[in-house]
This record gives sequence, structure tokens and C-alpha cells, in this order.
Amino acid sequence: MAGEKILIIDDERDIIQLVTLLLQDERYQVISAESGQQALKLARTEKPDLIILDVFLPDMDGIDVCQELRHFTSVPILFLSCKCDDIDKIVGLRVGGDDYITKPFSPGELIARVKAHLRRSRLPSTINKHNRIYRYPGLEIDVASHEIRLNHSIVNLSAKEFQILAILAQNPSRIFTADHLFQLVWNLEDFTDTRTVAVHISSLRKKIEPDPAKPRYVLTVRGVGYKFNIPQDK
Repeated sequence: MAGEKILIIDDERDIIQLVTLLLQDERYQVISAESGQQALKLARTEKPDLIILDVFLPDMDGIDVCQELRHFTSVPILFLSCKCDDIDKIVGLRVGGDDYITKPFSPGELIARVKAHLRRSRLPSTINKHNRIYRYPGLEIDVASHEIRLNHSIVNLSAKEFQILAILAQNPSRIFTADHLFQLVWNLEDFTDTRTVAVHISSLRKKIEPDPAKPRYVLTVRGVGYKFNIPQDK
């Protein structure tokens, strides 16, 4: 579905112009910001459907911008950066980013990822139309309203964290490989990077597990993948 609004945050005007042209060719609406503060204001007022965010900005670090964005929006955030070390990618994903693309980038790959993230961001409202609330000991997952409650308190998850949890929780005890989860949530079979799944699982556990080192909900099946466990205690 074209027509979605995308916010580009980058201080390089050449990059903004290039990405804008690529997105407009796909019939997306595009708005842009060259600083972190300007971006935060636009994100609040324009309510974009997806955000493309550079790490290096003149007034704020892109990591800080992402953290601020996650206080009021769960839309997909794609980092676009010249920093290509694994640690940079991991940090970007841990603070709420949904994807990390390095410069120089392939225009085709960028567009494919944008389309996939927009497509997956519409998934929660259509997952299991007949049962939209899942209640487990201490944990409630409301698919329709995109809300998670841990011991009756709302927990803020990123869009991808929610999708991973929703998929696992709707299939208790079923084991999903990291590869399978990546394809289901990111829908990017050609760009599989299962480390992305591990980072999101780690972040998810920190938010919903009483002891992330000894998870009670999202379990690792060593050498196979992940599964959702229904605790026996209340």
C-alpha cells in the first residue's frame, strides 16, 4: 500500500535528496529533517508511518534521537549510517531501531526493507482475528490494541518486539528458529541476519522477564531457536 508517510532524518542533503527520490518513485509521502530536534518535532506533528534515521546528526546522536522517538511512537525506525561495526548495529537495535542499513547502500535493498517494514507494521491488527487477547500468568498480550501488560502494568515494546512476542505467544511451546522469526517479522528472505533476532529477543526479555538471565516466558532451545513458555505459577 503506497502513500505512507516517511520521515528521513539526515544532515547530508545529498542523501536526503537521493532517498526522497527513491521513495517518491514508489509513491510514498516524504518529509525530512536535518537535525535531531527538528526530527522530534516533525515526528510528533506529522506522525510518519516509518522513520529513516542517520546516526550522525549535528545536535544529537541518532541513538539518542531513537530513544526519544520510542517514548511516543512505535513505528519502524531504520538506521542508515556509515558506521558498520557489529557493536554499532547492536546498539541501534537495542535502543529501539528495527533495522540497520550501512552507507553506501543499495537503492533496491533500501526500498525492499522499507516496503517489508511497512508491510509488517500492519500485521498486529490482523493476527488471529478470532482471539486478540492472550492471558498468561502475569502477562497479558492485547493484539488488537497493541498493548502488553506485565502484572497489570503496561510495558512499552517496539513494533518488532511486539510482533516477535505475539507470534511466540500465539503458539505456546512451538519452536521457531531465528531464521523463521526473521522471515516472519522482517519478511526479508534475501537479507537474513539472524543476529537481529537475537538482539530483539534480548531487549524483549529485559522488558518482560523478572530475571532476563533466567527467562520464564521466552525460552531459548539451544541449537534450535525460541519458544514461548506458559509459566505454571501465578
